[in-house]
Amino acid sequence: MEVAKLTIIGGGNLGSAIARGILDKGLLKPSQLTITRRRVKLLESFAEKGVVITDDNLSATTGADVVFLAVKPYQIEEVIKEITSSLTDNTIIISLATGVSSQEIEQYCGMKLPIFRAMPNTAIEIGESMTCVSSYNANQKQEDTVITLFKQMGQALIVPEELMAASTVLAACGIAYAMRFIRAATQGGIEIGFGSQLALQIAAQTVKGAADLLIQKGNHPEDEIDKVTTPRGVTISGLNEMEHQGFSSSLIKGLLTSYNKIESSKK
Repeated sequence: MEVAKLTIIGGGNLGSAIARGILDKGLLKPSQLTITRRRVKLLESFAEKGVVITDDNLSATTGADVVFLAVKPYQIEEVIKEITSSLTDNTIIISLATGVSSQEIEQYCGMKLPIFRAMPNTAIEIGESMTCVSSYNANQKQEDTVITLFKQMGQALIVPEELMAASTVLAACGIAYAMRFIRAATQGGIEIGFGSQLALQIAAQTVKGAADLLIQKGNHPEDEIDKVTTPRGVTISGLNEMEHQGFSSSLIKGLLTSYNKIESSKK
């Protein structure tokens, strides 16, 4: 991956998580990374590591090979128009803004250049993100550069742009849903006698183990569930009670609600 300068516009939660992931994995030297934020003082911890920090988006993107747009959807047009004069035909744009299409970004830029939409989740900070990426106006080398970048911080794959909203819900929102499950399991653990920290440790590792089983073995979840459920056993009793209370349906409804919120924002 040949990137001499990478700029992240928007050093908020997600932008900072990406920056930490890049630095922790040694993908770039700190001096090759520039991060912007209006309240630039909040980025001082990066400056101490040698990262360039600034509140000037135009200077930050000048000479950049890759530009992350880690800002809110309503800020995209203003930010792009602010930095357009610093962009070239080969500048790779990676937008993290939900619901803003590549065509809209191209229109704001007023020029044809490689545009990617990406939706990592916050586990990118520890190199465990699931990142879905769409590609527009990009050649194979540019696609390889972007996928290689994200694969150093977890798993990454190219999806059709029409699936980016769904990817946002399943991967980015999904990490919050998984956290809520762990929180609920922890609270249940406290109810049955564990201290809060011990319950959290057990619940979190159990979820991690379940995910690793599916990823490494490639089995369907029900195949692994069948190995744990025995006739008249405690596991099946608990699972059935959860289903009676709407466990699966409430999760599916939550996913659909988040997805519909994204779709309605486009209208």
